[in-house]
Amino acid sequence: MQYMWDTEGKKYLDLFGGIVTVGVGHCHPKLNAALSEQASKLWHTSNVFVNEPIHEYVEKLASKMPGDLTVVYPVNSGSEANDLAILMARVHTGNFDVIALRNGYHGMSPNAMGLTGHSTWKQNAPHYSGIHHAMNPDVYKGLWGGSNCRDSVVQVDRKCNCDCSKGSCGAADKYIEQLDEIFTYSLPQRKVAGMFIESIQGVGGVVQFPKTYIQKAAELVRKNGGLLISDEVQTGFGRTGDSMWNFQDHGVSPDIVTMAKSIGNGFPLAAVVTTPAVAQSLINANHFNTFSGNPLASAVGTAVLEVIEEEGLQENCKKVGTYFLKELEKLQNECNIVGDVRGKGLMIGVETVECKETRRQLPMDRVLDIFEDLKDEGLLVGRGGHYGNVFRFSPPMNISTQDIDYAMPKIRQVFMKHAKK
Repeated sequence: MQYMWDTEGKKYLDLFGGIVTVGVGHCHPKLNAALSEQASKLWHTSNVFVNEPIHEYVEKLASKMPGDLTVVYPVNSGSEANDLAILMARVHTGNFDVIALRNGYHGMSPNAMGLTGHSTWKQNAPHYSGIHHAMNPDVYKGLWGGSNCRDSVVQVDRKCNCDCSKGSCGAADKYIEQLDEIFTYSLPQRKVAGMFIESIQGVGGVVQFPKTYIQKAAELVRKNGGLLISDEVQTGFGRTGDSMWNFQDHGVSPDIVTMAKSIGNGFPLAAVVTTPAVAQSLINANHFNTFSGNPLASAVGTAVLEVIEEEGLQENCKKVGTYFLKELEKLQNECNIVGDVRGKGLMIGVETVECKETRRQLPMDRVLDIFEDLKDEGLLVGRGGHYGNVFRFSPPMNISTQDIDYAMPKIRQVFMKHAKK
C-alpha cells in the first residue's frame, strides 16, 4: 500500500508514489487478483479482435468523463498519449502549429520532447517542429501574482501585484496577453491546432496557474481554430480531491484529455479521451497500436477505477491533502529555506530557496542533502522544478492523516537542520 521496504528490511513511507503513479497503493490485493485472473484467461490478441476486458474498461473510463468526452483510445504511456493528441489536433483542425507552456513537461518521445518546455529534459537532437512555448503563468516566480491567485488552501507569500477578486485573478489577464503575442507574432494567420496544458504542472514543480487562466486560454485557442488539450497524466484520477480531473476545477471542458501514470497504478497503460467529432477525423487513414488496451492492462485499469470508488480515494485526497498542506504551511512560516508551499489534494510541492525575498533557488548540494536525509528518516519524496529545488509529495491516495503525523516531525527536523547552515 503506502509502505515500501529495502533489501535490509527497513520500512519507508512512500510520499512520491513512483512519480505520481501508484495511486491506489503498492500491491493492492484487488489489482493483484484482477491481473492474475486475466493472465490465466488471455494475455494478448491486439484490439483488432473484440474482447471483453477492453470494452468493459473503456466504458467505465468514459463514464468518469464530463460532457462529450466519450471516445477512448488506450495507449501505453503518457508520451504516447500526447503524441496521439498532437496528431488528432492537427488532423481535426487542419492547422499545424501547437502551443505549450514553458516549464511544462509532456514526455520524452521526439514529439512530446518538443512540447516539453524544460531544457533539463531536452536532448541535443531534432524535436518536432511547429511547437511554440508561451510564458508560464507562475504566480510565485513569474512576473505577476500574489496572495489570492491560485486554487489552493495555501497561497503565495508574496506581495500581490495584480488585481484579484473572488474567483478571479488579475494576473491571469496579464499572462493571457503574453499568450496572445504568440498568436500575433508566431502563428500563420493566428491559426493553431491546439494548446497543451497541465492543469497543475508536475515535473515543473507543482506549479499552479492563476484562477481563470485556463478558461481564458481555451477561449483564445478556440477563437483561432484550435483545440484545448488537457494533460491529466499526473493530476487525474481524483488526486487533487475536488474532482476526478483537475481541469474540472478550472471550469473548462477540454477537446482532448491525455492520461497515464495512476491509470494503471504502475502497469503500462495510458489513454487519450476525446469527443466523437475529433475522433471521427482519424478515419481518413488507419490508426493502430499493437498493445493498445491489451486485456491485462484493461483488467488492471478497471480494477483501479473500482478501488478509487470503493475506498473513497478522491475524498481521501481532499481530506488528507488539505491537512498535509496546512502542516507544511506551518513549516514554511518557521523555516527560512521554505519559500513556497502549494498544491491541491495529494499533489503538493515545497519550493526551497536561498532567500525568501528574492525567491532564488536553494543550491543543489543543499537540496540533495535534504533529499538524502529524508530518505534516511524513512521518507521517500520526489524533486521537481527547473532547478530541482522543489520537493514533491504525491503519495498513494490511500495515505492517512496518521501517516502525515508520523512524517511531519521528520520533515520538520530535516528542513530545520539544513535551514541553520
